[in-house]
Amino acid sequence: MHIPNATSSPLPSLGIRFRRPRLYPLLVAEKLLCGSEVSETSDPGRRANSEVEAAGQAEPAVAGGATAEGGAGPPEDQLDLEKARGTTSLQAFSVSMGEFGGPEYQGLGEEGSRVDTFRKVSVLPLVFLIFYEVSGGPFGVEDSVQAAGPLLALVGFLVFPLIWSIPEALITAEMGTMFPENGGYVVWVSSALGPFWGFQQGWMKWLSGVIDNALYPVLFLDYLKSGIPALGGGLPRTFSVLGLTMALTYMNYRGLTIVGCVAVCLGVFSILPFIVMGFLAIPRLKPSRWLVVDIHNVDWNLYLNTLFWNLNYWDSISTLAGEVHNPKRTLPKALFYALILVVLAYFFPLLVGTGAIPLDRELWSDGYFSDIAKIIGGVWLRWWLQGASALSNMGMFVAEMSSDSFQLLGMAERGMLPEFFGKRSPYGTPLVGILFSASGVLLLSWLSFQEIVAAENFLYCFGMIMEFVAFIKLRITHPTAPRPYKIPLGTVGCILMIIPPTLLICVVLVLSSFKVMIVSIIALLIGFLLRPCLKYTEKRRWLKFSISSDLPDLRAAEHKNATEALVA
Repeated sequence: MHIPNATSSPLPSLGIRFRRPRLYPLLVAEKLLCGSEVSETSDPGRRANSEVEAAGQAEPAVAGGATAEGGAGPPEDQLDLEKARGTTSLQAFSVSMGEFGGPEYQGLGEEGSRVDTFRKVSVLPLVFLIFYEVSGGPFGVEDSVQAAGPLLALVGFLVFPLIWSIPEALITAEMGTMFPENGGYVVWVSSALGPFWGFQQGWMKWLSGVIDNALYPVLFLDYLKSGIPALGGGLPRTFSVLGLTMALTYMNYRGLTIVGCVAVCLGVFSILPFIVMGFLAIPRLKPSRWLVVDIHNVDWNLYLNTLFWNLNYWDSISTLAGEVHNPKRTLPKALFYALILVVLAYFFPLLVGTGAIPLDRELWSDGYFSDIAKIIGGVWLRWWLQGASALSNMGMFVAEMSSDSFQLLGMAERGMLPEFFGKRSPYGTPLVGILFSASGVLLLSWLSFQEIVAAENFLYCFGMIMEFVAFIKLRITHPTAPRPYKIPLGTVGCILMIIPPTLLICVVLVLSSFKVMIVSIIALLIGFLLRPCLKYTEKRRWLKFSISSDLPDLRAAEHKNATEALVA
């Protein structure tokens, strides 16, 4: 696969200033996420949608004609005519699903002509949307103590962010501002590796996200069943899952700005009981309990999967980049603040729980924090924490569903999915994407907590490998393409930065159970078959696909950037 109009370039071993790679501690992360220089290009825009184009608004200049998969582009004389006019015809760029070609991509430094009629998300709601995409609070971290004991659990939630969370957040900041549209990581991979692998990335990450979302009704009921035993199984549990899923799906339908505001309120309410519990637990704390470790009695599979599940999905916010106000500044700031919030929200409650209560590893399973709250503060604190858990799971559900559904919308805008996936509700939300994501949640909600975590981690790992490859390839093949935020490392430094998380991915894959591995491989094979099937339905015109399926012309943006630099 190659990017049209892009000349091949060897590894830039001579043209890159080498920096010694380091895993920066959390206090230095602000410099990486917020302190680097921002390019002087104008705010990244988004290409015009079909409604604006039909209304006759100005279009970007033509970037190329031929498609990557062998399809013929518009005639050269027609292209010349359109260039002379300064506008492009929709019909002139009716290209096949996911192919290269079409008008110049405006998300790389030009203000688009699209008129947005829906409110954009600002920094504070975005921080809490990221918080709920990644964490939502310490609900679900209890298994790390059961698997490895207090010391390894505490160390894990301090070290793992350095190995995994910070690199993933940095890559999301760079690539998300480079491609500020709802396709997110699907667009990154498509631009670097071609539309086939972009589709596979979208399939794996969407399926992983839906599996992840199926977990939250399970966690919600696990926290409530200690106070309401009837929710432990049978019809009451089934109807509770169904009702909760429908109610939260409707919240997503009502709009992303509502979801963002709800996330802020839920986040504050969910964190408060742990702060109160921390103060009440001070007389009970015994530091010696934090140092308990039995290296010969560690369930490494459960331990790593719990850490991985609680500290991944930083890239999910990229599928909402098209809905963010001024993403080139807002996204890096929000990622940094969310990183601090997530680490503290995990470490502090674990420190309190393991230090204030005598250790019984068998009791440390999902929902155990409510029992700890009762021991430390009484029944009132237990009910508060259970309510916070319920609301936190609501926040995680709506944030994850927003990401999954907007990803499908972005893929439809790219022509990778049928056009009806791009349909928006009157509130600006992806109607069909929400319905598909909700259906997947209901189908998978019967799985247990550990099975859900292992299955989604397996699929997520494959998606992250492709993101890392796409990130490095675009650094090599398009080093001067406009990047409103750029990680302050050369290409060699970036390669070294992603080595530890790549090794971690390999460990998680190897430790997966046989059952999870088989189910995940079957899911991957479905993705390989699904794209040819969609191409066939498009060829036979059984389904209509979006005609605005062009991928970004990075070379044109690089030339513009270089010209501006020479003029300056």
